[in-house]
Amino acid sequence: MIDKLLCNKTDTLLKVLKIIDTNAMGMVFVVNKNNQLCGTVTDGDIRRALLNDIKLDAKVKDILSDNFVYGNIDDDYDSLIKKISHKIKIIPLVNQNHEVVDYFEYKQDTYFPVAIPNLNGNEFKYLTDAFLSTWISSQGEYINRFEENFASYCDTKYGVAVSNGTVALHLALVTLGIGKDDEVIVPDLTFAATINTVLHANATPVIVDVEENSWCIDPKEIEKAITPKTKAIIPVHIYGQSCDMEAIMKIAKKYNLKVIEDCAEAHGAMQNGKKVGSFGDIGCFSFYGNKVITTGEGGMCITNSLELDEKMRVLRDHGMSKTKRYWHDVVGYNYRMTNIQAAIGLAQLERIEDIHTNRRKYEDNYKNILDSQNFIFQNDIENRRRITWLVSILINSDINRDEFIEKLKSKGIDARPFFYPLSDMEIYKEYCKEFTEVTHKLSKNGFNLPTYESLKSIDKIEKIFKEDVDV
Repeated sequence: MIDKLLCNKTDTLLKVLKIIDTNAMGMVFVVNKNNQLCGTVTDGDIRRALLNDIKLDAKVKDILSDNFVYGNIDDDYDSLIKKISHKIKIIPLVNQNHEVVDYFEYKQDTYFPVAIPNLNGNEFKYLTDAFLSTWISSQGEYINRFEENFASYCDTKYGVAVSNGTVALHLALVTLGIGKDDEVIVPDLTFAATINTVLHANATPVIVDVEENSWCIDPKEIEKAITPKTKAIIPVHIYGQSCDMEAIMKIAKKYNLKVIEDCAEAHGAMQNGKKVGSFGDIGCFSFYGNKVITTGEGGMCITNSLELDEKMRVLRDHGMSKTKRYWHDVVGYNYRMTNIQAAIGLAQLERIEDIHTNRRKYEDNYKNILDSQNFIFQNDIENRRRITWLVSILINSDINRDEFIEKLKSKGIDARPFFYPLSDMEIYKEYCKEFTEVTHKLSKNGFNLPTYESLKSIDKIEKIFKEDVDV
């Protein structure tokens, strides 16, 4: 089809009109003799040129505009979608030599991003109330209510709302006194925020492997990595799965280590009936737009310690004294959440169990669609409650995962590969002393599929899998 969209810059407007009539796409991509993109022209552009007394035998290069939209062949769906508008539905894609090699077309109801927040509860009501109250910054009743209710949901006493999940981890580290010359054990399979916050705290991360059955940090690897400098562990409840927190807490007690739980992807996950975030010293959550519940951007630290709660609040608010305004006893940060964000979060929290139920139904539908011989879904482990954040799957190693993802993306399904091993990245590899076999296997074969609370689109996705995607 791409050939039918191309014309040479020396072609006449009449010839270009014939090409447009043949391709039925309403436009052409104008290239030079080396197939390099020079611009785009629509049938509307030609009509306007004719109205300005330009003749049909004029060259198409004479009506080209310097202002046109195109993408690169390596751009992801998110980047390309941002270039689409009500006027622009098709854009050319070029390679590194600026040669036209493909095109991107947006069709309504055929693009499925990896996550879409559902804001159909009291979000707008509470948001409007917060707005009309004029308390739109970092004070207001919704912050207090959200902190209290979220901490209660997580079976803890205290919650400290912050501006995002990354600063939640950093605030936890600083509050616990983790800093220079201290080692903090982290899993190799996680988003970079986990290790970045350790480095921001001027501590030294120590990367270890994960368990094959849970994909979470391996307690045996934690114990092997402990040295006299080890001061903390950050278990990451990856893709909605609870780490083996009972084993981890035994190790922490044995070696007198602090535990900061990274719960960014696991709101409501449990082990033996106890919520993640409530095991360690501090639990850290993210409320980014693709999380189980969202405030747009935002995060939360939870704890059962009054001392840690009070210290986090001071550090979060510039280090300012709670009894003497504008007096600072410590160097703090501006890590605060706004009342408007908290209003949205509170409404989301009211529906969190329904959200869990609906997202698990979405995952169950994928299980009915995909062949169990080629696709292995995330395990449900005895005594642990896994929640569905993103549907997470391992593809048969005989199938090229990246090619499969590209095939899905070409059909509008925004599949995502698992995180790269931290230890593979130049900036982190010095912090890993042993090859992480399990992490590398999971990272190579794992991918996430679009996961929503709403079930409306699953039938369309199923149709694409059955008709257009061969495995």
